[in-house]
Amino acid sequence: MQLLHTMLRVGNLEESLKFYTEVLGMKLLRQKEYPDGKFTLAFVGYGDMSDTTVLELTYNWGVTEYNLGDAYGHIAIGVDDIYGTCNEIKARGGKVSREPGPMKHGSTVIAFVEDPDGYKVELVQLENQDVRRPGG
Repeated sequence: MQLLHTMLRVGNLEESLKFYTEVLGMKLLRQKEYPDGKFTLAFVGYGDMSDTTVLELTYNWGVTEYNLGDAYGHIAIGVDDIYGTCNEIKARGGKVSREPGPMKHGSTVIAFVEDPDGYKVELVQLENQDVRRPGG
């Protein structure tokens, strides 16, 4: 078995594609419209769909907003330099909702950003990297 993708419903496909590709650096892997069902699917990720888990962005035509609910948590992305990554995200117009720092009750360095629909994306400092806090 293999984990294939996570699906997120988005209210503005163009804004979401811009965020995931231009702000987070993913690639648009595939996009297709389904006129009979009145929806569009776009798959984004960091690698080929055949060997890496990707995101499926689902745009239901005419639906611009969703209630995210309290069951959804976040998706997580491992990064080599969490401080530099957050600075790049801000420079590209992304929203960092939690600045990098150790997680509560632990030592793993994390940060959170939000996509245009308010979905949380956790950035996790990869353990094998020696990244020092700016000015430290």
